[in-house]
Formats: sequence, structure tokens, C-alpha cells
Amino acid sequence: MYRWVGRRRTTHPVICATAANERATSADHPAELPSPLGANRRYCSGRNVAAVTALAALIAVFVSVFPGQALAAPTNPSDGDITSAQTAQQAAADEVGRIAALVASAESDLQRVTAQAEAANDAYLIAQGQLEEAQQAATETAAALQAANDAVSVAQADVATLGRENYMRGGSISGVAALLSAEGPSDLMEQAATLGLLGDQRAAVLDQLEIARTRQAQADAQAQAAVADKDEAAQESAEAKATADAQVGTFQAAVQSVSAQKATYEKQLQDAQVNLLSLQGQRNAYQAWKDQQAQQQAAEAAQAAASAKAAAQAAARARAAAEQPAPAKPIDGTSSQVTSVKPATRSGGVAPTSGRFTTCFEVRWGTMHNAVDIAAPMGTPIYAPASGRVVRAGTATGYGLAVYIQHDDGSVTVYGHINDYFVSVGQRVSAGEVIAEVGNRGQSTGPHLHFQVNTDGMYAGATDPIPWLAARGVDMGGRC
Repeated sequence: MYRWVGRRRTTHPVICATAANERATSADHPAELPSPLGANRRYCSGRNVAAVTALAALIAVFVSVFPGQALAAPTNPSDGDITSAQTAQQAAADEVGRIAALVASAESDLQRVTAQAEAANDAYLIAQGQLEEAQQAATETAAALQAANDAVSVAQADVATLGRENYMRGGSISGVAALLSAEGPSDLMEQAATLGLLGDQRAAVLDQLEIARTRQAQADAQAQAAVADKDEAAQESAEAKATADAQVGTFQAAVQSVSAQKATYEKQLQDAQVNLLSLQGQRNAYQAWKDQQAQQQAAEAAQAAASAKAAAQAAARARAAAEQPAPAKPIDGTSSQVTSVKPATRSGGVAPTSGRFTTCFEVRWGTMHNAVDIAAPMGTPIYAPASGRVVRAGTATGYGLAVYIQHDDGSVTVYGHINDYFVSVGQRVSAGEVIAEVGNRGQSTGPHLHFQVNTDGMYAGATDPIPWLAARGVDMGGRC
């Protein structure tokens, strides 16, 4: 499962106070203006920087377009107005920090219960598989018991028929008397067969059938008891899974709730910052107006001198350009562009996807995580790491959507939380073939691939995927 939650770095938009503004003094406000953000003023949002830049450009336009005209004094907010705006901004920032801590705590809890739910889902799948095996064994023993009962019934009926015929002929049948009483060759053969069926061999066969039926009955009883045990275990696993799923839902709702609160407070912080920026911009405009009034004449002279200098420089550049020889063209048609090609592994294996590990094959919060989680953007391709056959593709408990591939060595790889899949059950896939794409379905806290390797069927025998990939020449790197 994916573990990005709680690790995002959030940079709140802040106000950029220019050094000139911080040092600005005037007759009306001789004291130096405090920085609106203190130590954090070096972090500035792009929108606020753009606003300050636009304001400075506007002032420059007024100075250059109307150099000889006296402009009306712009609004000059008081120090109290700016201080109040700074206080409101700081209060909003503090509230954002407090709710951010709550979000981080809620997301951590969600990670823990999601890991427990994933383990409960694995146990549920294993219990279901064992129940199916027990039911299949019970069906087989019941069929064998029925066959044994049928064989005994046939033998008993056969013996009863022959005994009845013997009685009707006057008691025990001696071999010579029965043969002498035959009326012809056909009757003689029938009498001989009857005598053979009533021998000791027939009685022994009937005894063996009775013994076989008794053993089958015992096996059937044991199989039925095994089914009852496995059914009880499956029910317990289902209850544990339901409880874990409910906890995941509860904590997901909690994360959504505090995240919504965080968004609200961030909006309040942004509004406070915009208000402070507006007041600070008005103060900057007022100071610029005062400077413009005092320096108007000097600006006109400087502008004229700058224009003359720029014209001279342009003429010099034009002359230099005319004297510069044209660059030589390449004569071999070669290009310096280099294409980087990623070589395939010598063993033929392919990494299942690209991204970074967020969880390894390890114990988390007292629960074993039987896979590795690889964080990647939504839609990132997922490849078959080795050739094999698709044994399951579609909806999967806890994973949302999943694909199971059984490889030639019998191992089964599992790809969970996928957004979509492009293979079907029974399809043969080759190493490197795209089978799905990274998603965020099921019990997931962000887009990632849950990659698992089972060595004892589809659901059991989980093993560390990293050595499994390494044996196929794939080095995933990272912390796992």
C-alpha cells in the first residue's frame, strides 16, 4: 500500500517585503517598518511576487510617462493597519500549523489501520482457499463412500439371490447333485457358475467391501469435521476483515474531515496574506510617490543621458555585428545530441514499474506487510517481470483491482491497487509486457503498486520480492 500520506511538504504562500520597503522612512512614519513575516520572509509565493513586481512596474510607468506632472498622493495605510494585518496573518498561520499536525496524526493512524486491514485481507483469502480445499476433499470422500455403499449393496443382493435359489432347490447344493440335475449344456454352465459364486471367495469379497465402506465412512466424517473447522476459521477471518475494513473507513473519514478543515484555514491564511500585501503595496506606492516628487528632475536628466548612452551602445553593437564573420556550418552532418538507452537485464527480467519504495517486506505496527509498495504517478505502466500466465484479473478484496500472474517456476506475482488492467485470465504474457497501470483503488492512501510474490499458490507462501527480482537480474535499488 502506498505511504505518501503525511510526508508532503507544504509551503504556505507568504508576503515578500522588499529591502527598500523595510528600510523606508519618511517624515510621516520615521520608524522602520517591521517585516510582515520575520524570519520567514525569504519564502514567497509566485502570485505575491508577481503582485509586488506589477506594483513596482506601475509606479515606474507613472514616473516615466508623467515626468512633468504632479501626481495625487496615493493612500498611505497607518502602521496600526499594517500591524493588525500582520497579527491576523500570524494567527491564521498558527491555526494552519495546528491543523496540519492533526492531519499528519490522522494520516499516520490511517496508515496503521490500512496495514492491519491489508493483513486481515490476506488472512481472509488464505482461509477461503483452505475452506475450498476442505470442501473439495469432503466431496471426494463422500463420492468414495457412496461408491463403497453401492458395491456392498450389489454384493449383498447377489448373495441373497443365490441363497434364495439354493433354498428353492431344497437346501444346500452339492456340486455333483447340481451338475447331474442340469437339463442341458447351457443349464450345466449356469449351475457351475452358481456354485462358484457361493464359495468362500464370494464371502471374502463381501467382507472386504464392508471394511472398505467402514473406512470410507470414517474418512467422510473426518472430511466433514475439517470442513466445519475451516468454515469456522473462514467466518472468523471474515469478521476480522470486516472490522479492519470498518476501521479503515472511519480513519479515512477522519483524514478527510481534518483535511477539509486545513483547506479552510489555508484559505483564511491566504486572504490575510492578500490583505497584508495590499496594505504593504499601498505603503510602497506612497513612498515611491514621495521619491518621485523629490527626484523628478534628476530622473529626467538621467533618462536623457541613458537614452544617449543606449543609442551609442546600439551603434557600437551594430558595427561589431557587421564586422563579425558568419559562423561556419558543419560539413559532416553530425549532431551532438545523445540518446540514452536503458539496457535490458541479461537474465531477461524486467522491473514491475518505476517509482520509489514507501514500504518494504517488513513488519509494520506489529503486522507483517507481505509485499513491497512502489509509489508512482497515476497511470504509470506496470510490466510483467517474467513470462507467465494470467490466473486472475479484476476486482480483489482490499486491492480494488488486481492482477495475478503464475510464472513458469510456479510462483505467483500479485499487482494490487491498480487503476486499470490490460490482460485477461488464461492469457500468456512475456517479460516486459504492459499488464496494468498504477492506481489508487481499494484500501490505499495514494497512487502506488502493491507488488507481492507468493510461492505456495495464489494466496499463500509470501516471500520477499526483492531477492525474487534479483534472481531474474532486476536490481530495484532503493531502501528495500
